[in-house]
Amino acid sequence: MDIKFDIANLKGFIEKKEWDDIVPQVKKAHEELVNKTGQGSNFTGWLDLASRTDNALLDELKILGEEVRENSDCIISLGIGGSYLGIRATVEFLIADQKIPIHYAGNNLSSGYLYHLLKGLEDKRVTIVVISKSGTTTETALAFRIIKEFMEKKYDANELKKRIICVTDQEKGALRKSINSEGYRSYPIHDDVGGRFSVLCPAGLVSLALAGLDIHQLIEGARDAEKAFDEMDLEKNIAYQYAAARYLLYKKGKKIEVLSTFYQRLSYVAEWWKQLFGESEGKDGKGIFPASLNLTADLHSMGQLMQEGERNVFETFLMVEDSGHKMIIPPAEENLDNFNCVAGKDLDFVNKQGYKATSSAHYEGGVPNMTITLPNCQAHALGQLYYFFQKAVAITGYLIGVNPFNQPGVEAYKKKMFALLGRE
Repeated sequence: MDIKFDIANLKGFIEKKEWDDIVPQVKKAHEELVNKTGQGSNFTGWLDLASRTDNALLDELKILGEEVRENSDCIISLGIGGSYLGIRATVEFLIADQKIPIHYAGNNLSSGYLYHLLKGLEDKRVTIVVISKSGTTTETALAFRIIKEFMEKKYDANELKKRIICVTDQEKGALRKSINSEGYRSYPIHDDVGGRFSVLCPAGLVSLALAGLDIHQLIEGARDAEKAFDEMDLEKNIAYQYAAARYLLYKKGKKIEVLSTFYQRLSYVAEWWKQLFGESEGKDGKGIFPASLNLTADLHSMGQLMQEGERNVFETFLMVEDSGHKMIIPPAEENLDNFNCVAGKDLDFVNKQGYKATSSAHYEGGVPNMTITLPNCQAHALGQLYYFFQKAVAITGYLIGVNPFNQPGVEAYKKKMFALLGRE
């Protein structure tokens, strides 16, 4: 396994006896998950999704991407939550490999945002991907209405069939009816994979393939992670170590987890992580509150609270071993800023010293922390990370005692909003 996991800065917060004592509970959670006997087991299709994904589908999507890019100047990906965050997280992380601009819609209700987006695309050749299992999600459905009208003014019916791609339920729903009547190209959303676990199925893969990213390596990384994190051995399975550590800290009153990264390319991975963990664990009056920081920038805004605030928080650092780019710091003759001490060194060397200093200072300040390190900024590593987090949150959910795969509370605001809108 290429991902590394360091728990040295949990010493003094979690004792060896606690690690030993938690093993039976982790084993029980593991068995409930893999045997599909736990809560929400009908939504555990993500467990072996990567290994079940046919390479022929990946090849098909690659060819589709090449075709679309030949005839388009940009892509609009319409979706919200799991139909947005995984795509954007992957694109931002693999930004150097992106071959065509991708814009996002259907993830908010801001008229100004959508107006300026479409205004800027009036003279562009556009292809859209609309992602919604039901086709009735408020933000995505309304954005699709508006963007579809925009597209109809630009293209005739035959051209629209090439430029509107739908990812939705295989048999039912509003989008499926549009596909049947209008002849749009479509790909299915798996019934046994919930939205926040869907980045590695067509809900994520279609837009990523159109953007020109290496979906083969993304899936291959997840396949490797499937094998690596399948073993019920707490000493070897780092996904289970992460889950157990989170649970043990939670039981000690550490109710907030901060995912901190020193790499801007990981900022949207943190946003994806927040949905995955918040929606999976936050129910029945339980759950760890997921927050994130972009460092070193947020050290100048949140650093004080992290260092000396209430000690109800723990921290997980997300690092990259090889950032892939070198920026050598030049010497300065007058040395007015007194930084000739790092002249000739790569800027990432300084960045990593910032991480070491921060993790050490926060640990000494009473914030237990652990570190996940990716080997590089490539698709294979990201596929491993996605599966690592998915497996970990499922185990933590079972340890906490909740169903990690439902989200009943999400419906509360929707019912009130629909009533206000007069929608049945």
